[in-house]
Amino acid sequence: MIKTSFNSSQRLFGTDGIRGTVNEDKVTALMAVNLAMAAGEYFYGKAGTKKSRVLIGKDTRLSGYMLEPALVAGFTSVGLDSITTGPLPTPAIAHLTRVLRCDLGVMISASHNPYEDNGLKLFGADGFKLNDDIENEIQLRMSNAPLLAKSANLGRARRMEDAIGRYSEFVKQILPKSEDLSLMKVVLDCSNGASYKVGPEVLFELGAESVTIGTEPNGKNINLECGAMFPEKMAKITKLEGADLGIALDGDADRVIFSDENGNIIHGDQIIAVLAEDMKKNNQLNGNNVVGTLMSNLGLENHLSKLNINLYRTNVGDRYILEKMIKSGCKLGGEPSGHILLSDFAKTGDGLLTAIKVLSLLKKSGLKASKFLRPFTPVPQSLKNLKNIHKSILSKDKITNLVQYHQNLLGSKGRILLRPSGTEDLVRIMVEYNDVSKVKEITEIIANIILKENKIEKNK
Repeated sequence: MIKTSFNSSQRLFGTDGIRGTVNEDKVTALMAVNLAMAAGEYFYGKAGTKKSRVLIGKDTRLSGYMLEPALVAGFTSVGLDSITTGPLPTPAIAHLTRVLRCDLGVMISASHNPYEDNGLKLFGADGFKLNDDIENEIQLRMSNAPLLAKSANLGRARRMEDAIGRYSEFVKQILPKSEDLSLMKVVLDCSNGASYKVGPEVLFELGAESVTIGTEPNGKNINLECGAMFPEKMAKITKLEGADLGIALDGDADRVIFSDENGNIIHGDQIIAVLAEDMKKNNQLNGNNVVGTLMSNLGLENHLSKLNINLYRTNVGDRYILEKMIKSGCKLGGEPSGHILLSDFAKTGDGLLTAIKVLSLLKKSGLKASKFLRPFTPVPQSLKNLKNIHKSILSKDKITNLVQYHQNLLGSKGRILLRPSGTEDLVRIMVEYNDVSKVKEITEIIANIILKENKIEKNK
């Protein structure tokens, strides 16, 4: 065996895999090669098959053409066969990794970020995202020189030609065979991303009439003023077309945001409420528990409580939601950003699968989306992002005491949350309370103090 080395002093993994600006940050071809060697060595043989292999998918970013062959080179160099799918949603890679009995899967995507960024999401042989311990072990191996295979034991690489068809058949299974989406008109925004082929095909096969946008990727227009991060265009077209529902997926299609027939946006918390009520009615909720995050609106928690459904809260990120779902036996989880997890069907958030389920329920209800998909009134919420902040400032007594003071004023009817983003260089401030003016006032007070303390820190 031949040894190679890679020095990495920074933490590679965030809350959702590795992510950064291509060739300006940690996301480079060299990193991808070395990550593949380290991960390949760790996962080699985990699926229990005679020949170890890895599945590699991607979204439509220009840098995918750089990272995909780099990963293939790394994996084949340590003896794993590599199967590439081309553009395909993240949940498709999670699903196919398991059913194809691969040792691991990799999705090349920076999700909702602009095209200049890219990243890597890793899945184990079971189709689940990796936990912190495994990620730490992989990074350690990157520094400790993974072992390369002898020439005779190198892996091979091939393209999977029927990946879209395999995923299409899987995602359609959320509907009983007796149901379809005929007579439903939808606007589908694929964000010029990973779902640009499979999304329209699935809705067509299920009988829906679709108006599609965001289906002409050019390598640089993924998430560009479209998709789940910018759903306003989708919402406007939904109203103009007289569609029953608007659907906006993000770049890797693991999240979804909706619009009603009037062009008004519907976020993930409302969808969680609709799904929770339906699942409870059909005895599918398992213990009357649902998993949300620290960002889930207080209005959702209050609404579920009236239905005798308990809301667990986790850190932001669908892998933390799923961990709690597994531990507690919950069948439903999600967050306002549109990550919805239905654990009986998928191992990760799946925007297309969620959209099909919501369309089915909407059709059966006979109601307009504006009525059916808004079961509760959200508590007024303010979100403010601050860039280039020393994240250690959040733990300073001056900041924590200020937050606690205002939280005491709001009591149980309000919430204040400060947190650093796990995927971007941001600090997020969230305030919830039934008085909009108070929400804005507290948000600005906290933001100004953080900015002031950050300036002091920079001048030291």
